[in-house]
Amino acid sequence: MTADGASSGPLIAILDYGIGNLASARKGFARAGADARLTADRGLIADARALVLPGVGAFAPCMRALGRTGLDEVAVEAVAAGRPFMGICVGMQLLFAGSEEAPSEPGLGLFDRQVRLIPGEVKRPQMQWNVLDRRGDHPMFAGLDRRAWVYFVHSYAAADGDDVIATCRYGADLVAAVARGNLWAVQFHPEKSSTAGLRILANFVAGLSDGSDSPAGLGSNPPDGSDSPAGLGSNPPDGADSPAEASGS
Repeated sequence: MTADGASSGPLIAILDYGIGNLASARKGFARAGADARLTADRGLIADARALVLPGVGAFAPCMRALGRTGLDEVAVEAVAAGRPFMGICVGMQLLFAGSEEAPSEPGLGLFDRQVRLIPGEVKRPQMQWNVLDRRGDHPMFAGLDRRAWVYFVHSYAAADGDDVIATCRYGADLVAAVARGNLWAVQFHPEKSSTAGLRILANFVAGLSDGSDSPAGLGSNPPDGSDSPAGLGSNPPDGADSPAEASGS
């Protein structure tokens, strides 16, 4: 912390396009050690080490609000320039070509496939804790137990692809996280996912703190003073659904 109470960690710009309660994302990154700012200021965004696109609500209103502020172009340019970037919840969905929720509203197209309604006879939205089924060992999950619990609120999920690094089971296997080079995105809410979510945010911040230019090197070590890896994310918080209930079956 600096003398004025601001974090001395790397500057992260949380893109503020006027949708919902984006402040929770800022607080989550601040807890993970970043100097996180909720902003639409182009100068501040240019100075930031990384950008984050959160989102809540429906695809079309979020995409239109992003366009009205001009932050859609900012996001695309940042990813193209290789700047560390993370999408969260609807912010992840906006990175795709489009969504069945709003067929006439194109997305940012950074992932060239669609977001689709959660299939099957399950309750929508999925609004619960659920277990991540990881594909391989990505730096996003450094220090996490293989069965990490995170919190979801969504009715739509991205189509599968080679860049998927985690799924969850809810009637079917749903895409929970994707990553490609400098671009990370998660369908769940890490800022609401207790120690497992905080570790994921801290892994993102850690890569910025060590001077890396790309998230490819993020999360090689847990942050100083953090809990031991074996203890993080191994169980849901008290009162969370059991794995059987979390499957949606």
